[in-house]
Amino acid sequence: MTALRHDWTRAEILALLDLPFADLLARAQAVHREHHDPNAVQVSTLLSIKTGGCPEDCAYCPQAARYATGVDAEKLMGLDAVLAKAKAAKAAGATRFCMGAAWRSPKDRDIPKVAAMIGAVKALGMETCATLGMLSEPQAHALKDAGLDYYNHNLDSAPEFYSEIIHTREYQDRLDTLGHVRDAGLKTCCGGIVGMGESREQRAGLLHALATLPAHPDSVPINRLVQVAGTPLAGTTMLDPFEFVRTIAAARIVMPKSMVRLSAGRAEMSDELQALCFLAGANSIFYGEKLLTTGNPDVEHDQALFARLGIHALDVEVESTTVHADIVERCAAEAAA
Repeated sequence: MTALRHDWTRAEILALLDLPFADLLARAQAVHREHHDPNAVQVSTLLSIKTGGCPEDCAYCPQAARYATGVDAEKLMGLDAVLAKAKAAKAAGATRFCMGAAWRSPKDRDIPKVAAMIGAVKALGMETCATLGMLSEPQAHALKDAGLDYYNHNLDSAPEFYSEIIHTREYQDRLDTLGHVRDAGLKTCCGGIVGMGESREQRAGLLHALATLPAHPDSVPINRLVQVAGTPLAGTTMLDPFEFVRTIAAARIVMPKSMVRLSAGRAEMSDELQALCFLAGANSIFYGEKLLTTGNPDVEHDQALFARLGIHALDVEVESTTVHADIVERCAAEAAA
């Protein structure tokens, strides 16, 4: 059995990325089979519950208020609208429902409203995930109490490349939020974006930062940059598809028990490229026509691809939700106050 390590060096990870392609995939597939069903993929759906108007300057993001991308600022969605989307996602086969808000960090007055959404979705029998920006320790505990399972907060890049893409928060801010999430007992969803002009060594640096966290993230989303007109990264040279597969394979090797997710950029990937990613150890996807504000393959296409590859959606056992009815009622009352 492959040992779970937290002492990977950047040089070791770079050596993995430098392996001949077939050797790297063979090693990744062997590790994958030790820890996961090689033909099962966990399926999540992502909903933007508060779109646009973000004050940050992330160079890849169409939701930043300072960029002219055609994304208008919207208010936080209502509970009933979110619940309707969650029910539709569950009917389509998703087992986890992720809610994203374009905030630098939520205000304390926002937490009861999001908590009500979390409790209501949890009561459907789905896993819950949220990505709301930076969290304080009390906010993380409040979301945990509402029934939140996962919190997403990506590192985005290697530490030394970070200042090339974001100036409105520090790398340590991201690490601090992850610490608050872990301390609250939430599972972590943490990955990054590749194809932003970084070098292979800097991709190794991102994987090193993830693999040497106090605990490996439970989910590791690997995003391929979606270039949006109006953002500073529009026009960046596209990442070679095989380099993307190498990143997936290396992530699988250094974080063997984590769910490695194909996230943003899948709409631009061929079926063949996605198949290589699954072979390399990816075992989670976002399901549905949109990821926050960018496109995603439709459900029917994904179902057809799964059938062609002999892949099935992973069954997820969700903890009992009987305790959440009171939480939903209380949070809804607080949100309405």
